[in-house]
Amino acid sequence: MVDLILRGGTLVDGTGAEARLADVAVHDGAIVAVAPSVEGEAAETIDAAGMLVTPGFVDIHTHYDGQATWDGELNPSAGHGVTTLVMGNCGVGFAPVHPGREDWLIQLMEGVEDIPGTALAEGMTWGWETFPEYLDALDGRRFAVDVGTQIPHGAVRGYVMGERGARNEPATAEDIAAMADIVQEAIEAGALGFSTSRTIAHRAIDGEPVPGTYAAEDELFGIGRAMARGGASIFELAPAGVDGLDLSPAKAEMSWMRRLSAEIERPVTFIVLQVDLAPDLWKAQMDESLQALDQGAQIYPQVANRPFGMLIGFQTHHPFALRPSYLALAGLPLDERVRRLREPKVRAAILTEDDVPGDGGLWDGLPSFLRTIPQKLFVMGDPPEYEPTPDRSVRALAEAAGITADEQVYDLLCEDDGRALLMLPLFNYTHGNHDVLREQMTHPRAALGLGDGGAHCGMICDASLPTYGLTHWARDRSRGAQLPLERVVQMQTQRTAELYGLSDRGTVEVGKRADLNVIDHAALTLRSPRLAHDLPGGGRRLLQEASGYVATVVAGTVTRRHGVDTGARPGRLVRGQR
Repeated sequence: MVDLILRGGTLVDGTGAEARLADVAVHDGAIVAVAPSVEGEAAETIDAAGMLVTPGFVDIHTHYDGQATWDGELNPSAGHGVTTLVMGNCGVGFAPVHPGREDWLIQLMEGVEDIPGTALAEGMTWGWETFPEYLDALDGRRFAVDVGTQIPHGAVRGYVMGERGARNEPATAEDIAAMADIVQEAIEAGALGFSTSRTIAHRAIDGEPVPGTYAAEDELFGIGRAMARGGASIFELAPAGVDGLDLSPAKAEMSWMRRLSAEIERPVTFIVLQVDLAPDLWKAQMDESLQALDQGAQIYPQVANRPFGMLIGFQTHHPFALRPSYLALAGLPLDERVRRLREPKVRAAILTEDDVPGDGGLWDGLPSFLRTIPQKLFVMGDPPEYEPTPDRSVRALAEAAGITADEQVYDLLCEDDGRALLMLPLFNYTHGNHDVLREQMTHPRAALGLGDGGAHCGMICDASLPTYGLTHWARDRSRGAQLPLERVVQMQTQRTAELYGLSDRGTVEVGKRADLNVIDHAALTLRSPRLAHDLPGGGRRLLQEASGYVATVVAGTVTRRHGVDTGARPGRLVRGQR
């Protein structure tokens, strides 16, 4: 008698091997048999005939650092087949922290990752100061998925240097030594790695770049060496990128990453996005990561499987947010607001008014910017289309209808009772070229990430990337070549698990952790994102549902059936190799 048998499914085991029919037996949280037919009985049997059976997905780029202290389900990731997630990315997180400085970390996270500060302030349970104490707090909680985390540069710098660190002043030798001690202690306690951000776009609510943005090499190398002393771990960063047409910052980043990885003999993973101003830079960066092998460096570009940008709508961000007549209606419930927005006089007023000054926040310049790029705004639809053709752009639709682009945007956003969304692909979609993504994903050193689960709550819902991989890339793509299903599964299971040293999961093999998905691949459907106000304090976030997940299993326990949470919480904190 075993605990669970999945019978008759089409097994895609995560290794890249060809799909095959197989039964999978589970006992005491582990896979105990994988065979064409498993004899014996089970406490529970799931008929997987006609279904895919895959490993649970391992999402290495999330931001549930605060949500994990109050929420055991960890949606939206849990709803997309994810059974292990890694948070603490991009240099932001909530430990270490001096008592009384919690609000500063909340404002940093709110500014960088667009997580409502009110939700964090109301929902988070604190009770730690050091990073090991934070891990212990997580260890005492139970989740629907397994959770691992990294120690963030921003919190470490602020803890050691106070306001000097928060304002990105240079670190002294004493500062670096103190930060190094904290990072080593964190890795020894079970942090999976260390993260930092170098991108100027990552700013706190007060507009200050994330602490560590301008850190010199002595600081980065001092911390990296300490990380390596702590044990097996990874160095993660959001890189500087380009400065206008100046590519030198990006090239400098690649240089120090290669030298650091070679010296400490640990992997470095960095975000790679195609940018319009330098549309081929990503290729040079990824090729250099391959060349770095010759000097003993382990460099892994972290890529997405669809364009990266923003969702534009009357419930999120839009071009008319600073028009006086819109502001007069902004506080109304959505249904009433849309009814008024459809009135011809209101429409005419909003379309002809000038913006009023904003409140000095991070988003003040966004409305006017959105009005300058109608060629980059696309109708999404439901199911959503993330590889739109040029005729779906606002500019093309407006020209066809003989109206202005502003009029077209306004009318489109009024559709679906004001819940319609437009896609703005800021990155990874120069000239509408999706084949760039295919080339990125299939690069030998690429790691699939950037889902940002738990973050950018009013901008995107890219935690659905695993589902998009299975639907778009392995089944539906018509504008270019698809990818083999086996490869898509491997990219989001074995490859991501191995990168973070999670050798006990990521494939369906005897002895591995019983993290599994049963999926009706033919019926798997990704729905259009919808805004919900279900965070603490009524905080908003975009959620994106999927249908077709028959069952998700974590450590041998069914956590979701037909897309519905069962209430089971077998997930635990995953500590790194000490």
